[in-house]
Amino acid sequence: MAMNGREGAGAEAWRQVQPGLLRMRRLLLVAWLTPLTLLAAVLPPVLGGGAVWVLLPVPPALALVWAWWAAGVNWRSWRYLERDDDLLISRGVMWRQLTAVPYGRMQLVEVTSGPVERRFGLARLQLHTAAAATDAAIPGLAPPEAERLRDRLTELGEARSAGL
Repeated sequence: MAMNGREGAGAEAWRQVQPGLLRMRRLLLVAWLTPLTLLAAVLPPVLGGGAVWVLLPVPPALALVWAWWAAGVNWRSWRYLERDDDLLISRGVMWRQLTAVPYGRMQLVEVTSGPVERRFGLARLQLHTAAAATDAAIPGLAPPEAERLRDRLTELGEARSAGL
């Protein structure tokens, strides 16, 4: 069966990451680009710039609008699917990636959550395998879901590597 990373496989359904990831990323965009836009707007009059310098805040303001939209599109592209033998992770808009991580190849599954992620009630699941090319991560999970997934993947990985 051909899968494009956006469809379900049988009765299983793709799961999407939490909306808090989108809110967090957009807040970070605003936190970085708003001061830059304001600085670009205030600097030319202070320095006595000419008429052309009035346009200086336009690029950062446009970047903020475009990045706001792009963050939403990117957030919607993140999905994961637990199958019988592997975990599929789909992401990307222009360059779509579909990563299959076989349970038997997993060496380490960890859950991390930095201060900003914790503020938004998020955690990141990081999967490590023997081959560095297949290491994968799923950002924007609710902490209970990340822990459930870590425990399940660890259990399945141990069973598959033991040949059960």
